[in-house]
Amino acid sequence: MSYLEQLKQSGDFLTITRENEFSLQPASFTLANGTEVTVKDTGVIQFEPDYETNKDIVLSSAVHGNETAPIEICDELIQRIIKGEISLKQRVLFIFGNPKSINIGQRFVDENLNRLFDGAHQNKTENPEQIRAANLETYVADFFTSVPEGRYRCHYDLHTAIRGSKNEKFAVYPFLNGAPWKKSQLQFLLACGVNTVLMMSSPATTFSYFSSANFAADAFTIELGQVKPFGENDMAKFASTKATLNALISQDEIEYGEFNANDFELFTVHRTINRTQQAFSFPFPDSAVNFTGFAKGELLATDGETEYFAEVEGEAIIFPNANVAIGQRALLTVVPMEIDHRFI
Repeated sequence: MSYLEQLKQSGDFLTITRENEFSLQPASFTLANGTEVTVKDTGVIQFEPDYETNKDIVLSSAVHGNETAPIEICDELIQRIIKGEISLKQRVLFIFGNPKSINIGQRFVDENLNRLFDGAHQNKTENPEQIRAANLETYVADFFTSVPEGRYRCHYDLHTAIRGSKNEKFAVYPFLNGAPWKKSQLQFLLACGVNTVLMMSSPATTFSYFSSANFAADAFTIELGQVKPFGENDMAKFASTKATLNALISQDEIEYGEFNANDFELFTVHRTINRTQQAFSFPFPDSAVNFTGFAKGELLATDGETEYFAEVEGEAIIFPNANVAIGQRALLTVVPMEIDHRFI
């Protein structure tokens, strides 16, 4: 049986992706409800209803292969669309970012895929992740630009964090280069069960920043909890996320309640600490969670002979990882911020 016939019968694109890590040939078919289904590549599948839509939505997961909850969420949505249980109102592109890393249960194979976008892979073909980043950028660009200008675009890149967090779910709002942040996007996140948002203050090489910077898409890296193996996620914790994503793709518009700034906890980046030496360490244990605050003057990291101390009271840690490659970010620190005139 061809993979396309298997997909039509089961809707199980994740299994087909995992069985063909980097080798699926493009193909397409049409569902009974008229939705055109196009497999662009391993882990990349596009759905296009046969009537007029007004949104172009990218939902990505498995940019890190061991972050399984978002993979399971997207897998369920794909299966329900193919089985006719969800009737789409919008164009949707689903991406399982790094199939080989899914299969080995690791964050990546050779290189962190989420540090290779927006040109970071340029002229690099040293490993499959670099090639994959270039290909994924092409698929997203084609998806957004193959329809008339002026349509609404969004890209939600779904993750889980290595560490636990004081705020179990949180999102990273990419740097907008002076453009205003959107209250409507905060409301979307809140509907997903996410009330904590980290506002970035500089360009990045992440997948969400790529879509935001190049296509003016509303984009986020959304952290939905802590990394767990397949089968160990409490999917009840993601009920709000699944319901909101379902509504996003199956409704013309989502209605939110009245905006209330008190519903949100926002942070802005204070500084980035990169690992530059082989001898790099944190003074806090692996059990220290994201958003742990430190008193001014407390040690945050040691990089060779350089020590980093908290510069402001309550400076908090995000994404601490002492095992990153030399030259990469080992830690972000953040401080609280308020919703102000920069939000529309």
